Amino acid sequence: MKGGALLAIQRVKSKWAKTKVLLLSEPLRERIPVTKRWHIPQLAAMLEQHGMVYVKPDQGTFGLGVVRVEKLPDGRYTYQSGTHPQHFPSFDKMAASLQKRIGSRQYLIQQGIPLLSYDGLRFDIRVMVQCNPKQEWETTGIIGRLSHPKKIVTNYHSGGVPMAFDKLMEPHLTQPQVDSYKMWLAEIGTSVARQLQTRYPRLKELGIDIAIDESFRPWILEVNTLPDPYIFRKLDDKTMFRRIYRYCLAYDRRMK
Repeated sequence: MKGGALLAIQRVKSKWAKTKVLLLSEPLRERIPVTKRWHIPQLAAMLEQHGMVYVKPDQGTFGLGVVRVEKLPDGRYTYQSGTHPQHFPSFDKMAASLQKRIGSRQYLIQQGIPLLSYDGLRFDIRVMVQCNPKQEWETTGIIGRLSHPKKIVTNYHSGGVPMAFDKLMEPHLTQPQVDSYKMWLAEIGTSVARQLQTRYPRLKELGIDIAIDESFRPWILEVNTLPDPYIFRKLDDKTMFRRIYRYCLAYDRRMK
């Protein structure tokens, strides 16, 4: 990995730009949910195919502006952004309401992934990948994010609860399987970093949001180039956070 402490750490805000680079990698392509630019006919087609999609701003953090849209078995449609879902008798009425909410902003439509749950609540995974002092990509942290019971996003800033990955996977896999799965996630993390670096050479850190579906398949939901390291401080075991913090200082990230 080519580094340079004197150069500013590269940040990439556009989810679409990052997705396009990841799709150039054949091994990563199968891990990325179908993602399209916002367009009402595209929304109709994706709902027909997947039943549930997420509509999200191309640029945005903390899960703000994310909307879950579903086609219900009785033919009605619903979407939810905050804590209360809205129901519509037809696709056209739902789409018009959603278009009014979005306005002229750039949005994406992403295939919805049915998440694993813990204690009846859905969760996803944040994988932290950093440039280590040897100028190599290293996965330095894996943490779960348990959703707020009334919200569609798992982000800590939107009410999600950070939890140890092992704890969340305890009802689903044996401990040796969990350990193996963590190694798999770590490999996915460094693969994402190497691929993005082909287009953005001054990246130093990534927060990769990964969904695990009900058949234990991992999906790359999005990649944050300005990840919050402090979510890892919420864990009882501070080992991961200490390493993450040390690496942040090594590549000259300005810490709070």
